[in-house]
This record gives sequence, structure tokens and C-alpha cells, in this order.
Amino acid sequence: MTAPTHPPHAPEGEDRATPGAVTGTARPALPGLRVAPASLRLVPAAVPATAVDLPTGRPGAPDRRGRRSADELRAIVDQAAPRLADASAQEVAAWAAEEFGGWLAVACSMADAVLPHLVAQAATDRGAATVDVLFLDTGYHFAETLATRDLVAARLPVRVVDVVPRLSVAEQDAAHGTDLFARDPGACCRMRKVEPLTEALAGYEAWVTGVRREEAPTRTATPVVTWDAAHGLVKVNPLAAWTFDELLAYGAEHDVPLNPLLDDGYPSIGCRPCTSRVAPGADPRSGRWAGLAKTECGIHP
Repeated sequence: MTAPTHPPHAPEGEDRATPGAVTGTARPALPGLRVAPASLRLVPAAVPATAVDLPTGRPGAPDRRGRRSADELRAIVDQAAPRLADASAQEVAAWAAEEFGGWLAVACSMADAVLPHLVAQAATDRGAATVDVLFLDTGYHFAETLATRDLVAARLPVRVVDVVPRLSVAEQDAAHGTDLFARDPGACCRMRKVEPLTEALAGYEAWVTGVRREEAPTRTATPVVTWDAAHGLVKVNPLAAWTFDELLAYGAEHDVPLNPLLDDGYPSIGCRPCTSRVAPGADPRSGRWAGLAKTECGIHP
């Protein structure tokens, strides 16, 4: 697996833009987009890219069809879920790429690029549209995470989309007080992760996540294909049955980008203020909101 150069940790709020603006490291190779949830538009980032209204269309959808209804999408889940329950991750990714084409998004925290690589490979093999990889640019990320994001955009045949909150860190501090993450982490996660992602997903029929059953007790029953009622679309979890070792083995085999924090005691990587190193053998997610009852940000209830 390829790791970006290990930069120093970024100060809180650094590399954070006004919604829709472009700052930080330019994406060196492939088209990139930024989602500004307040206006629900895709805005060109480092290089020119198609800008479309999220609720009405996807760039590159091969058949130019409209978004299917919730009833149609639920019917797809009912048919596919039992058939794919024990399928390999590659088979699940292939099905998703073929079924949804340009209406498919991949959510990635940039802990690694295994999931974007897996889905992009399936899409390329089937001549499907370039896959959108959604990255929640909260304004609180480690510098290593941002560097991994840029490497993914440069190395993989995907379109990285930075999903930004309505408020910058400074604006949130002014409205709700400084360090909201320490006083009310649930509210902070809701404003910086859950709400922006919900708005961004409105333009898709399905999203693919890297949730794995072994990660936490809250994830042990994760299905491979399910109806995501909270977002009104199909949710696909091709890595649900994988172990962390299988994830690393795939990454090594395909030389995919790896966040260097994984080798620095961070098996689960989120926002810098709310992520701690984990003791060897401990729950991989025990470093997230350490000392609090909180175990999930709210994206995967």
C-alpha cells in the first residue's frame, strides 16, 4: 500500500474553505469537485469539471436516465440483498457499478483507498461512469488524511468530491462557541458530517461504504445491501465481512494509498480533536471520542 509523505498535523480549521471555494493542495491529475450543501451544487475544484444540480442529474450517467423512485430502488434491494448476502466484495462492487452507473457514490474517510479502488476497478471493467468518491471535509482533519485524499485523486480513476459543511470552523465557533466537539460532539458531528452528507447524497441512487462488521459492536449486523431510509437510497457495504487483515492484504496487493496514521496507532481515523491512538489489541474504534459514551458520528446509525 502506498502512503503519502507524512506531513505535520494541521492546526484545527486549516485547509478549510468557504462552501464551494477551492483551497489547499491542488488535485494534480483528475477532475475534482466540491459540494456546497447550502446551494446544492457541484462546483469545479482544482481542474475543470462538470457542474450539475445534485437533485436532478449525475454527470456521466451512461443512459442519461432520470433518478429512479424510492419504490423502484427498494425493489432493487429486495431482489439483490439475499442474492448478494454471501457474495465476494468484488462481486458486490461489480453489481453496484452495473446497476447504478453514474448514480453511484462511494463514501471514503481516507483512512485507506481500498474501497475507492475496488469500486473504480469494477466501474472501469464495465465501462460505467467515473465513480464519485465523497470525502467529508469537516475542517478538523489530520494533515495526513488530507494528503491521502489528494493521493487518491491523483492515483485512482475516480472523481474526489469534498463535501463541506454550511459553516466554516470559525463560523461555527462564532455561532455555537469554540470547541463544540468537546462540549457537544453529537451536535458537531451533525453539522459537520451528517447534514452535509445527507444533502450530498440526494443526487444519487446508491452509496457504497467501507463499514465492516468487526469494527465495532454496533456494526456486527451490517448487511451487504440494504435500503437506507435515512437518506432515501440504496446502501451497499461490500467489505462488511472483511477483517482488517484482509483490508491490508488487498491494499498491499493493489498498491493502493494508505493513510500513514494507520501505522501510527490509529486503526480508525476521524477528526483530529476526537481521534486518539489505540492500545494494541484494543477495540479499533476505542480511540474515537475516547472517554465518552459516543461511539458513532451518526452517519451509520
